[in-house]
Amino acid sequence: VSVLGVGHGNKLLTDLYNCHLTKVYTVGGLFGKATDDFSDTGKLVEKTTFDHITREKLERILAVIQGINHKALLMHSNIDMKTQEAYELAVKGLIRPMGKSPPIITAIRCLQFALPEFQLEIHCLHETQQYLRKIVHEIGLELKSSAVCTQVRRIRDGVFTLDDALLRTQWNLQSIQNAIWDCQLKVKTELEKTLG
Repeated sequence: VSVLGVGHGNKLLTDLYNCHLTKVYTVGGLFGKATDDFSDTGKLVEKTTFDHITREKLERILAVIQGINHKALLMHSNIDMKTQEAYELAVKGLIRPMGKSPPIITAIRCLQFALPEFQLEIHCLHETQQYLRKIVHEIGLELKSSAVCTQVRRIRDGVFTLDDALLRTQWNLQSIQNAIWDCQLKVKTELEKTLG
């Protein structure tokens, strides 16, 4: 999912960015290799064993990553966690960093596990593709092995999902106009909810 703006929509993209909305990715990984750029197409720098890795061990590492990132999210939200405001924001799922923060993972889980391959679903803020590839590499290291990223696919960007995406065959004026009309209310609702 890649969100594009046309005309007035360009300003709305900036407003949506300032809402610090979560993006969701499916990220593929392959245990047993390390490369210079953390991707499966990079220059091979190491091969390792991986037969000792289990789904349970992987899920324990994912829980640790999520816990560390949850603390970072609270720290960068600039909200006193002992207040009623913090409670109300948490109930609505609106605790987000105020201003720029380092990449933060709000949720991470294993979707598929079939050694040496695995697939994760990662919910995050302020990420880059390089950051997501590095997370896969670090997971490999934590499991006393190595891992490279084989795929990064954004399946949600804020309020936009795969259902909102246009296929390449739909890149024409009528389909684009229809997509803009269909998404206007969704964007307006999110901006009002988050920015007030």
